[in-house]
Amino acid sequence: FYATDRQRAGDPSAERIYGADPGELRRGTCDVSLPPDHRMGEVERPSILKLDFRENPDRHVVILSVKAQKPDQFYREISEIASRPSASKAFIFVHGYNVGFAEAARRTAQMSYDLGFNGAPVFYSWPSQNTLGGYRSDEESVARTQAHLKSFLEEFAEHSSARKIYLIAHSMGNRALTGAVIDAMSERPDLRERFTEIMLAAPDIDAEVFVKEIAPKLTASEIPVTRDAAARDEALNASREFNAGHGRAGDCSTAPLIVSGIDSIDATFVDTSLIGHSYYAESRSILSDIFDLIKTGSRPSDRFGLEPANCAAGAYWRFRR
Repeated sequence: FYATDRQRAGDPSAERIYGADPGELRRGTCDVSLPPDHRMGEVERPSILKLDFRENPDRHVVILSVKAQKPDQFYREISEIASRPSASKAFIFVHGYNVGFAEAARRTAQMSYDLGFNGAPVFYSWPSQNTLGGYRSDEESVARTQAHLKSFLEEFAEHSSARKIYLIAHSMGNRALTGAVIDAMSERPDLRERFTEIMLAAPDIDAEVFVKEIAPKLTASEIPVTRDAAARDEALNASREFNAGHGRAGDCSTAPLIVSGIDSIDATFVDTSLIGHSYYAESRSILSDIFDLIKTGSRPSDRFGLEPANCAAGAYWRFRR
């Protein structure tokens, strides 16, 4: 399932149905196929290096169709899943900078499959320019999308029938998610019990702003929050330089960022990607930890893959080497 405030493009193909211009909030479904020999953590795509020039469902993650839906149909289909006792849950994934609608759909399908998630997988796609040079434009877009995301979270909590809703954001998407949650909980505290966990993966948020302004309001909502960070995240290192040297909440290259009331996890030694920024969905260890969190609801002290650690700022957790 998807929600987006991207404008529909002129191209009706599943790959390019939504562009990078802002629009009204829309909802719908994507049918995505994974190859028979799919490897955990991978989004298999055509590659010149492998002499793959065209999509092939036998080898690649392929979007088969995208269908826009009216709200009543959207929530009716989600409720059909959530009506099953073992599947009465959903996750909402908010992607980061330089991500298109199609890439977000494929990533969500991969995560859902690798997690063995039997609830309703949902992604929220905001109008990222999907270009390396679009950082500033994406910053403006993610700020504008916050109000739409807030409305969607409130709407989803009211109408989805899912008893447990997990919120997952990556990179710059954390800006929209944290702001939307804070605003929604301020206006609709009655919805708090619908949200089970907030997972902040590699948040591209000013570290000082996160500690002083965002974290206190998040923890005040009483929704459990987990933040993953890494020291070898080259994308966040570039973001720090791009933002006049201001540290990022998802970077622990100098020292772990410890915030009272938030479970801080160091994922430095489990990275599998070239620039260390997509570990949240590519690492078997982290996918297993998310699986454990969703299945059992246990905190870091009771999850097998984590071990306690300490620094001058306080206690945190890290993945076992």
